[in-house]
Amino acid sequence: MTNQTKDASMKPVTDSGRRAAMAAMLGAAALCLLPQAGAAQAWPEKPIRIIVPYAAGQGADLLARLVSQELGKRLNQPIVIENRAGAGGNIGSAAAARAAGDGYTFLFGTNATNAANEFLYSTPGYDAAADFSGVAMIGLLPMVICTSDTDLPANSVPALIERARAKPNALNVGLPSTTAQVVFAEFVKSAQAPLFAVKYKASGQSLTDTMGGQIPLVIDTVTAARPYITSGKLRAVGITSLKASDMLPGVKSVAEQGVPGFDVVAWDALFAPRGTPPRIVHEMSEHIRQVLEQPETRRKMLDIGVEPLVMQPAQLDAFVKDERQKWGAIIKAAGIRIE
Repeated sequence: MTNQTKDASMKPVTDSGRRAAMAAMLGAAALCLLPQAGAAQAWPEKPIRIIVPYAAGQGADLLARLVSQELGKRLNQPIVIENRAGAGGNIGSAAAARAAGDGYTFLFGTNATNAANEFLYSTPGYDAAADFSGVAMIGLLPMVICTSDTDLPANSVPALIERARAKPNALNVGLPSTTAQVVFAEFVKSAQAPLFAVKYKASGQSLTDTMGGQIPLVIDTVTAARPYITSGKLRAVGITSLKASDMLPGVKSVAEQGVPGFDVVAWDALFAPRGTPPRIVHEMSEHIRQVLEQPETRRKMLDIGVEPLVMQPAQLDAFVKDERQKWGAIIKAAGIRIE
């Protein structure tokens, strides 16, 4: 017998039913195309600002612009350099510390802003350890002890120490920067060489006075002193990096000349404000690594007295922590303060 009974649930599909089903399917597909909550946004989508806490034309500014030119090409976005000079780098660093951690503002920091200033100033206006995370090292800037004194030949750290001990505080040393003061203090302590500090406001006058014989010695960056060393107007007593540098061929380091472990150099690095997403920090770090490894970029950096050095974010954070302890100890022991 044929079963004439039909299941009550099996109703004919009407046109209106078909339209409703189709609408539901399209709606579900549209939802799949929408950004999911918490999904990573594309970066960068707009120009990136790098705050340089020094005046335009100074060493940090020149280096920031050199690196940023190539960095912008890789990121396919303009890199805007914003100079916020003043208070030894504190004004610009404080502005960067207050910026949103969205990956569109970075600080071009230095050994001063991110290691020394908290010990030099009573109120720098920011917390270098808490307000920033390391992105990438840019390079090292060794200092060099120079002389015009005919009795001190090149590579003559032992002779300098001997003369200083024979006549304590009789040899004047020009110091055109806070970094030079720190290098001087550590050399005097480590080498047991009682020299006399003469502070200057800038490199030009201290170098001129040394070449003119008003003072016998000066401590300055390789960048500032190299032209005069090359021309023979000054002689390099020793470079302050742990080892000799390609930037001054033939010049031995202070450490290599009888002061073991001596290593006090300036440096520049990129930092991100607190809260910047780690993926952006690492992506920016990788782009900078690629820039620093370009032979042409390396050549240009060496030309301006900066030795390129690649560091990953975690390595930079560890390095800066150690540098803060080292610079803090030297500054406290020497009683260096800036009010």
